[in-house]
Amino acid sequence: MASNKKYWKSVEQLNEDSAIVKALQDNEFVNEIPTDDFLGNKEALESSSTTRRDFLKYMGFSTAAATLAACEGPVVKSIPYVVQPNEIVPGVANYYASTMADGFDFANILVKTREGRPIKVERNDLAVNAGGSANARVHASILSLYDKNRMSGPMVDGAVVSWPEFDTAVAQQMNEMAGKDVVLLTQTFASPSTSKLIAEFTAKYPNVRHVVYDTVSYSAALDAFQTKYGTRALPDYDFSKADVIVSVGADFLGDWQGGSYSKGYAQGRIPKNGKISRHVQFEANLTLSGGKADKRVLATPSQQMQIVKALTGGSASGLPANLADAVNKAKAQLQKAGSKALLVTGLPDVESQTAALNFNANSEAMDSNKPLLIRQSSNSEVMNVVNGVVSGSIKGMITVGVDPVYSFPNSKEFTEGYKKLDMTLAFAMKQDATASLAKLVAATPHYLESWGDMQLKKGTYSLAQPTIRPMFNTRQFQDCLLKWTGNSKNYYDYIKESWTASILQGSSWNKTLEAGILISDVEVNMEEGMPAKGITLMEDSTSNGAVSSPSLEGDFELTLYTSTGLGDGQQANNPWLQEFPDPITRASWDNYLTISAADAEALELENFHVSNGALNGSYVNVKLGTVVIENVPVIVQPGQAKGSVGLALGYGKTAAIQEEMQTGVNAYPLYQNFSEIQKVNLEKASGMHEFACVQLQNTMAGRSDDIIKDTTLEIFNTKNISHWNAVPVVDYDHAPIEVRDKKADIWTPFDDTIGHHFNLSIDLNACTGCGACVIACHAENNVPVVGKEEVRKFRDMHWLRIDRYYSAGETFQEEIDTLENLPAFDFYDVVEEPAYLNPQVAFQPVMCQHCNHAPCETVCPVAATSHGRQGQNQMAYNRCVGTRYCANNCPYKVRRFNWFLYNENDEFDYNMNNDLGRMVLNPDVVVRSRGVMEKCSMCIQITQKTILDAKRDGRPVKDGEFHTACSRACQTEALVFGDVNDKESEILKMKDNDRMYHLLENVGTRPNVFYQMIVRNTSEA
Repeated sequence: MASNKKYWKSVEQLNEDSAIVKALQDNEFVNEIPTDDFLGNKEALESSSTTRRDFLKYMGFSTAAATLAACEGPVVKSIPYVVQPNEIVPGVANYYASTMADGFDFANILVKTREGRPIKVERNDLAVNAGGSANARVHASILSLYDKNRMSGPMVDGAVVSWPEFDTAVAQQMNEMAGKDVVLLTQTFASPSTSKLIAEFTAKYPNVRHVVYDTVSYSAALDAFQTKYGTRALPDYDFSKADVIVSVGADFLGDWQGGSYSKGYAQGRIPKNGKISRHVQFEANLTLSGGKADKRVLATPSQQMQIVKALTGGSASGLPANLADAVNKAKAQLQKAGSKALLVTGLPDVESQTAALNFNANSEAMDSNKPLLIRQSSNSEVMNVVNGVVSGSIKGMITVGVDPVYSFPNSKEFTEGYKKLDMTLAFAMKQDATASLAKLVAATPHYLESWGDMQLKKGTYSLAQPTIRPMFNTRQFQDCLLKWTGNSKNYYDYIKESWTASILQGSSWNKTLEAGILISDVEVNMEEGMPAKGITLMEDSTSNGAVSSPSLEGDFELTLYTSTGLGDGQQANNPWLQEFPDPITRASWDNYLTISAADAEALELENFHVSNGALNGSYVNVKLGTVVIENVPVIVQPGQAKGSVGLALGYGKTAAIQEEMQTGVNAYPLYQNFSEIQKVNLEKASGMHEFACVQLQNTMAGRSDDIIKDTTLEIFNTKNISHWNAVPVVDYDHAPIEVRDKKADIWTPFDDTIGHHFNLSIDLNACTGCGACVIACHAENNVPVVGKEEVRKFRDMHWLRIDRYYSAGETFQEEIDTLENLPAFDFYDVVEEPAYLNPQVAFQPVMCQHCNHAPCETVCPVAATSHGRQGQNQMAYNRCVGTRYCANNCPYKVRRFNWFLYNENDEFDYNMNNDLGRMVLNPDVVVRSRGVMEKCSMCIQITQKTILDAKRDGRPVKDGEFHTACSRACQTEALVFGDVNDKESEILKMKDNDRMYHLLENVGTRPNVFYQMIVRNTSEA
């Protein structure tokens, strides 16, 4: 049955006597309101000579002043256009197709601009299976355009110069370097024109050699694919074609191989004709993919290597019995699925990657003919560069889109060698760790200010176009190469000429630029600076892997990973991403070592909640050979494999990073030989770390039932809906009736069948917890950033949150009963691994539910919140006086109170506190002031724009035109928005789906947001 489980957010909730959990359930605000600070002490009040009449007069004034302050907004002086551009109509947004390619994240996107400034990034729906992913970082990249720490112009020896002066200095330096070894170290561009340009540059300067460096390496997978298929690329996968998916250490719903697999995976996970795919995950860290798996098996990295061998023809002998049993069952399912089976692995080992490629050779889900070109680095070549700089054999270095001083594993030795180079030239947007040491620094524009072309996937070409004129005195790397090779063209003309000569094949340049993407069978050489075809790098890559190296000894197996928020760290100065809670741990503003409960207990490490529910944790020192990372905070993570630990890369940046965002520790020194698997030792350090973790926040009126509903595929197919998705009942006339029955309604009904009535469907089977919707909501609705200290006090302002719930296989009471009733000679194997050590996971997006019977509306003393005819629960900010009654009466805890003024306030020095950062604000949404309550508006500004556009055109709104920021951002289409009064609409079909249920339906609020319950495929045969 769906209700047979206990769900919990934190291990603290498993303690039935926890005073902290009870306090959070019972109290609206976790911190006591400091009344004494407002009223003073009793003696002072008694000695006051203020009369009752004066008191009332003062109170009348102060109440009026508070009311005025609540609707006070920042005064902005506007300057009209002198000459208005033809393409700009004030108040009307323009959209431009473009492509993001920063070397780590690649995506085909649409850029929304208002009055000539980009304000939001959206996914390009024309780019289907084109490679890349419009994830949370891609949506947040719009804010990085307005980073106040960007460089304003080129620099020579620390002094700002003009571009002609810079060109002269570079030319002189290049002439002096003639005959000396110079390395051009770049990110993966995946760009046909850039590859061609680099070839022309190295032809003019033969002493320059191009080496591609991916900050997070996929060299083993690239080597395996190149050896087997002759092309340095990554295989593409369509998970919707797989009936059985087995992943060994590959977080394919996270950043694995570019993270473009969510949509296909979700398509196979939505029940159709009584079927969904079967997903088994073997892993050490709890990941997004592991959280969505039907069966998750704990396995350390060294065990994962044996598992891949066993699944691809070897034996499971040597593995623990429970692990061997899981492997044999998974192997049998893979064999039974035949061409519908898919095996993927994230191990940094060529042998494992080759085994997976060979296994998938006949799989319908793998595409080796049109592979991904978004990673190109070779560990052996990059290691040669590192050694060359350290030894002094390399005399000069040009870096583009990379920060090796920060991200190289042996950064200290490399930095000393880098300082001694005869020539150091860095292309950078900011003075990062490498640029701050370089003698020549070329200021580069943001990708939204740049032209470009990409081939993210073989046969799929895309264009990038500027959406705003460069705000600083910057120049693209490609324009510099054109000038330095004596070519008088600009980069735009160069791209257009190259495409016209080869890629377009008669297609229209303007139409391609408008669509942003072109499918073409033309093959373009993009392998400049990559290992030559036919070279077998298997031996080198295997020897570089820490997994199989006997010289690296340690008590724990460390898995380094990239977080959903910061990725490889390029956007560390982005406050939206810093405040974005991790989907698994629900912590922000930090990285941390994840460790199992058993290992934490052995090392006397702990996590505990203080009186207001905030999380604290121990510190450890992480040791790898001579490398020591000190004072790494620890999170005891349910689902972490015993003997393993996890740590996120991308944190610990300080160069060109605002002080508030210099968070976490730099884990790249542990990334030895560019392998994410290492053997480390841990040592407990003194002190306690304060986390900004929201996992105990928003306890939904103290309820734990009727929030997540799930069932198994077998029950879904064989039992009546009343068994697995029962509607809550209430007592009426001494008989039970469903809460949906009109007789259970004590409200005066109103007619919602006239006009539009908006609903939002959220499919929990399709939601992967990626958080793209959270950032999209942030961007669309001008949600402020409040900082670590305020998040720790549970004062974050996210309108949309993604709650993460853990659950046991059955209720905990049933586990206890099982133990107590074991026969005398039976073993305790049935509960050897308590459910909270490897729990099932559910992700649930929660925003304002826009209740038709909204508890918030009835308690607002000034009618600031009211119900609209179209179904939205509306907020009139200029009426709100901040009583917070609405938040107290909301069972879903989705309202956010502006405790402070978050814009133009030095106490909250984020993007809203500087002129450049405020350029990202959406003019269609008001910026709220102190003392005002805010929440999800169901993007009423977007729905009204859609209605007005249809009215102007003299037509009805078509199904699919309505959307919100979150539904538009969702790659898996887990969020679907529409008008239920349109009888042919998709949203109405989803409302009539058997899996539909309302959150806390027994409360009787009748929300306009509904959920599709989880169905898990637990079949082992």
